[in-house]
Amino acid sequence: MKSTEEMAIGELAERFGLATHVLRHWESMGLLEPTRHAGGRRAYGPADLERVAMILMGKEAGFTLRELRTVLSGADPMAHRDLLRHHIAALEQRIDRARAAKDLIEHALACPHDFAECEHARERISARIPPPPLRQGCPESAGR
Repeated sequence: MKSTEEMAIGELAERFGLATHVLRHWESMGLLEPTRHAGGRRAYGPADLERVAMILMGKEAGFTLRELRTVLSGADPMAHRDLLRHHIAALEQRIDRARAAKDLIEHALACPHDFAECEHARERISARIPPPPLRQGCPESAGR
């Protein structure tokens, strides 16, 4: 790679609107492997640009850095189908919770009743209150 195609850590960070410590952290996690020049100076090239873009896309999709390290560890990220399927299931749960929250807020905005009088709100609140724990007989009273 020509040195004109390389960029320093500050240039790469600025290009993506990131702090340099973020790139260093990703490097410590095994997500980035910049070229090192004399004195330990990091140099990033076109492949690193793509890698940072993929990391950001993965984070936007809700992957943790550890999951991203696994997904991006081989030549083909699609080779980790079990992890990807598991993540889809987790995303579906988040989508369902977000939809339920949106429905609740839309109902609150459209409801003609005060919050304390809204039957829908009261039902939702009651549904979120866990039942009391089951009480088992006291061991001291078992022999009586």
